[in-house]
Amino acid sequence: MKIGVLAGGGDAPGLNAALKAVVMKSSEYDWEIIGIKRGWAGLLDCDVQVLNPDIVKHIHSEGGIILYTSRTNPFAIENGPQKIIKNIEKLGLNALVAMGGEDTLSVAQKLYEMGVSVVGIPKTIDNDLSGTDYTIGFDTAVSIATDAIDRLRTTAESHQRVIIVEVMGRNTGWIALFAGLAGGAHMILIPEVPYSLSEIYEILKKRQSEGEVYSIIVVSEGASPIDMKNAIIRSKQKDEFGHMRLGGISQVLERIIEEKTGFETRAVTLGHTQRSGAPTACDRVLAARLGVKAVDLIKEGKFGMMSSLQGNNIVSVPLKEAIARRKTVSLELYNLAQSFLK
Repeated sequence: MKIGVLAGGGDAPGLNAALKAVVMKSSEYDWEIIGIKRGWAGLLDCDVQVLNPDIVKHIHSEGGIILYTSRTNPFAIENGPQKIIKNIEKLGLNALVAMGGEDTLSVAQKLYEMGVSVVGIPKTIDNDLSGTDYTIGFDTAVSIATDAIDRLRTTAESHQRVIIVEVMGRNTGWIALFAGLAGGAHMILIPEVPYSLSEIYEILKKRQSEGEVYSIIVVSEGASPIDMKNAIIRSKQKDEFGHMRLGGISQVLERIIEEKTGFETRAVTLGHTQRSGAPTACDRVLAARLGVKAVDLIKEGKFGMMSSLQGNNIVSVPLKEAIARRKTVSLELYNLAQSFLK
């Protein structure tokens, strides 16, 4: 049996741990593992590397992905899917493991419908895939953002400032909510819950009237106030999946808040720091469990499925279900968090 494995989309801490799990578990069956470089791009031009336990034995603690990644969409390229299928045959691959988020796994699902034997592993720091409680990379991103909030608190208080911390999360506020809650933020702004600039002003003024000399606001990059209607777009140039780059809402809020309230305000954008560096222990363990499950699915001939965490159990769900809808923060969870924002 010859298995191909790739990672697509943005990198995420824990990908190497998942890759190691796939290789180590496959070695128990004497399967040959072919690492596909640069995501789907590697299958378009047969850019591959043979993997074995010696190569991956120490990579579980490393961030990023040793195979590299890209946002390549073969369905946006003329004859891309046909070329993918042809190269799978050329490489002699019996099955494929695709590690990624909504975009990467949507390609996997389409290829499955075209007859490719593929299974998925959920990876995205945004944690917005359905069918799984958590995705690889989310815990690390939250931990990094929480640490940043903890550190910024001291400078905010020392200078009696408002500090706005912008975190990733294109259409969902999972990172903002968890990091804001863990870091003791005073306001959490997410795409799922509409907010107005006047609400922000009122909360900040109320805090000052109560003797609070500083405030921390955590905002998801896709959470623009209803006064602005649209998310802040950093670049109108779209990637192959049709996404424009978001970012900059913290700088916009910094200017407006200082202008309207008179409070000294500073913006901090965490950016790619959130998905850089070594994965947390939780992400390493989750990645290992999901990677092993993916191999089990291949062994059982259960293709078109994704390994998933539900509760404390590793199960499988159809790829079609995982990408059917975006998993967003529930109003119930958001309201619960509000009880701690003081």
